[in-house]
Amino acid sequence: MIRDILVNLSMGDKHPATDYAASLAGLTEAHLAGIAFRFDPAMQTSAFGLFPPTLVEMAIQENEQAVERATGDFQRAAQLAGVTFETVTVPATLVGAGDAFGQTARRFDLVIVGQPRPDVDAAEELLIEAALFDSGRPVLVVPYIHKGSAKLDRMALCWDGSRPAARAIADALPLMRRAKSIDLVLIKNETHRGEIEGADIAQHLARHELPITLAEVPQGDVDIGNTILNYVADHAIDLMVMGGYGHSRLREQVFGGTTRTVLASMTAPTLLSH
Repeated sequence: MIRDILVNLSMGDKHPATDYAASLAGLTEAHLAGIAFRFDPAMQTSAFGLFPPTLVEMAIQENEQAVERATGDFQRAAQLAGVTFETVTVPATLVGAGDAFGQTARRFDLVIVGQPRPDVDAAEELLIEAALFDSGRPVLVVPYIHKGSAKLDRMALCWDGSRPAARAIADALPLMRRAKSIDLVLIKNETHRGEIEGADIAQHLARHELPITLAEVPQGDVDIGNTILNYVADHAIDLMVMGGYGHSRLREQVFGGTTRTVLASMTAPTLLSH
């Protein structure tokens, strides 16, 4: 059961993740915590050394105002959803925010982060990475184009037989119990011509009395990530579930190709586990 949800509060324009998290907490009767990171400009330097004190003071005031807006939006959304909630503000550097977020997320059932807006939300990608690889918890990413409250009627599970995919399906079980239909999606290509058997995992989920339909999808001329995205869009999926692939942040390539493609162009909320 999901009883504790953590959501990152974006410091830019209000992100749909705030309202989504509040409505999902309402659906699951969970407590909701919002965390806001106040980035400290005093820790930054310019090409000519430290920023002048006046500029630092202005930046501090702007950051504090952004935190107030984000926490205010969060509190109104939580009150409207009728859920118990709390907020915390953490002063941090950009890298320090990722570390703090990953550690904080370990005591929650589910972590929600907004999809980074192009060329705007640099912090969100670091927070998704930290939550996915450092928290041991599932991460639900909400597209920046998302509208409306959380819906769980129609879900899609991406299955390739891997450990991350199995972990994601297990983590999503509490949400799957609310679905009216669940598609178990297998991408068929020349590399995998049936070696990865979907019938076994479908049978396992059917034993949980879930409305599972096995869907074998030909890859065609696009990569796996875009094949998944096309399926989600064509079938009006409310929530997608998939394994999160990648390496440690010490490597040049953090996210695997499929994960990166989905995070960049997602149109439906997506639950990732690693």
